[in-house]
Amino acid sequence: MAKEKRNIKILRYNPKTDKKPHWKSYNLELDSELTILDVLNEIHWKIDGSLAYRRSCRSAICGSCAMKINGQNLLACETPMHKFKGTIKIEPLPGFPILKDLVVDMDGFFKKIERVKPYLILDKPTPIKEFIQTPEEFDNIREAATCILCGACTSSCPSLWANEDYLGPAALLKSYRFIFDTRDDGSVDRIDIVNDKNGIWRCHTIFNCMEACPKNIKITEYLSKLKVKVLENTI
Repeated sequence: MAKEKRNIKILRYNPKTDKKPHWKSYNLELDSELTILDVLNEIHWKIDGSLAYRRSCRSAICGSCAMKINGQNLLACETPMHKFKGTIKIEPLPGFPILKDLVVDMDGFFKKIERVKPYLILDKPTPIKEFIQTPEEFDNIREAATCILCGACTSSCPSLWANEDYLGPAALLKSYRFIFDTRDDGSVDRIDIVNDKNGIWRCHTIFNCMEACPKNIKITEYLSKLKVKVLENTI
């Protein structure tokens, strides 16, 4: 693979020593086909072992390595370095408290996911073998079910930046996934949860979430359907 000289700027922050985040530059000669995660590994393993970031599967499945790269929320493991010209600027996901460097506090994010009850709620007996759904019924939730909970969509949402109590796109998408699941009996409870001043009506259809989603989920479309469902069940 061809080598090229690149300037990598990373927003660094150590709560034990820094009053606020600051930029640190690294000038490296790198293989042009590396991913951003490979670049971070190169820095962490060979130059600066104090650099903190999350990673796990390297396959765009776990969502651990979501971060802001040259102004976009992306997964570092699937983003090639050659996508960018010139300096590459890497920051933690915006909208979340920074724990250290590129690691953000996701506790609030996952508590919001928990609030919408992200599991099947059953009032009927569990079938001996399996629940039966038609292909059409499953198609209503197929795409929403591919969410990997990386937080990229929620982090990109201006409504969340202005109101940290807003459930956010990921939690609302998760509620959609179960409210529209024909096997589930918990729709009434979830509709009550999302029909709130910090729920679905805080979505202003800005589309940032769709642009940020690494799985290309049509989040805004599903949240619009969720609004209609809430109205149908509350009027």
